[in-house]
Amino acid sequence: MSFELTILGSNSAAPAHSRHQSSQFLRLENHTFLIDCGEGTQMQITRYRLKLGRLKHIFISHLHGDHYLGLVGLLSTLNLRNRQDALHIFGPPGLDDIISLHLKYTETVLGYKVHFRALDPNQSEVILDNQQLTVTTIPMDHRIPCTGFLFKEKPKKFRLKKSSDLTQMSFDEINTLKNGQNVMANNHIKYALKEYTDPPYKPRSYAYCSDTRYNETIIPYIKSVDLLYHESTFLSDREQRAYETYHSSARQAATIALKAGVEKLILGHFSIRYKDLSPLLAEARQVFPNSQLAIEGQKVSIQLDSHEQEA
Repeated sequence: MSFELTILGSNSAAPAHSRHQSSQFLRLENHTFLIDCGEGTQMQITRYRLKLGRLKHIFISHLHGDHYLGLVGLLSTLNLRNRQDALHIFGPPGLDDIISLHLKYTETVLGYKVHFRALDPNQSEVILDNQQLTVTTIPMDHRIPCTGFLFKEKPKKFRLKKSSDLTQMSFDEINTLKNGQNVMANNHIKYALKEYTDPPYKPRSYAYCSDTRYNETIIPYIKSVDLLYHESTFLSDREQRAYETYHSSARQAATIALKAGVEKLILGHFSIRYKDLSPLLAEARQVFPNSQLAIEGQKVSIQLDSHEQEA
């Protein structure tokens, strides 16, 4: 039951210092999601041997080039590979026009359907809801319309104890236990929930906070998430510059993580002025110790919580 994030690109503005522009690949069990698609994304996908066959959803935060200029190339490659399955793209208004113009003037006809949903950057809304998870938008404070994304697992079922003898139970009785209820017969407990099950694992969550100024209004959306990615373009000595360009410092990202009570913080969207990223990490860890850098090719897994919850 994997919940794994792979960093494909961690730079802002332009490629530099062997770092690429923003992109991430998220895998939840058999579902894969691409988050932003800067230049070179498909090359990074190939480099790190990630599989595109199960990719059905792409999320684009905004229309600055370092977050979407790799998208049309990726769509073309999928077409060359004879993709048949529909692809769902979520992004800001206008992205569909950009895609259509590229396809029009290159006389390209995709062999698969693309379903586009324009996002409202001014409000939070659930944009994907399936059996395993929900994806909710998070309004960002950026120079142009921009959204973040919250990926959250659905509540899990109770777990049958390995020591339990289930041979006498019916399928319906087992399902009753998994759904958190005692099995009843003639108004008496036939199989007690606590005797046959362990509490469900805690649903896991990941929040992607793309380009934004320091903005505490996002805290309610990302409260207590397991993993938070928050842009950290500058060091704190350039926070005035960060404010003017609608970006954040590493210290500010760590402050958001601390106030939101998240488990782990990933710093990214680094300015090309920084070849050595260790000062950004040191600055963040002074505020929020469980911080790490977005290192390309690195996989960050969110493990199932082994702590029991109240039944």
